[in-house]
Amino acid sequence: MEAAESSRERLWELIKDIRFAMFTTRHGNGHLHSRPMTTQNRAIDEDESLWFFMSRRSEPVGDLASGAEVNVSYADGGQDRYVSVSGRARVVEDRAKARQLWNKLAEAWFPGGAEDPDLALVEVQITHAHYWDVKENKLVQLFAMAKAALGGEPPRDLGESREVRMRG
Repeated sequence: MEAAESSRERLWELIKDIRFAMFTTRHGNGHLHSRPMTTQNRAIDEDESLWFFMSRRSEPVGDLASGAEVNVSYADGGQDRYVSVSGRARVVEDRAKARQLWNKLAEAWFPGGAEDPDLALVEVQITHAHYWDVKENKLVQLFAMAKAALGGEPPRDLGESREVRMRG
């Protein structure tokens, strides 16, 4: 398996079961704003994109008009998995893609379905991701942290932490 394919698959494995992500944009006042959003993908696209449904009237869509750089962060505290995705976001006018991604839960927000005029399909083209996947159980983690605190060195070998570069 190619390195890029392996990275894409590993990234998807970590985020696929996390229901909500925090989608961060730069607001017009310069501040970073994060909101919970649901990733609509069923798998990472071949072009390494994540897809979201948003209201055309919402602040995140407005923020994208002035800055495309976003961060999408995922956290699963129960499994000790954390992922930070950086990328460029844009509203895509593609009703066929919206229909492909459509699901019954989205209907709560967009009663007109994939054809709802308020539905904005937002693509995030991943440029970079970093993940932390802690494999050790809580007791092992606590022991490693206590040992590190006594020894004055940060804990080591508490799982996997990797950078994933998708595009320039």
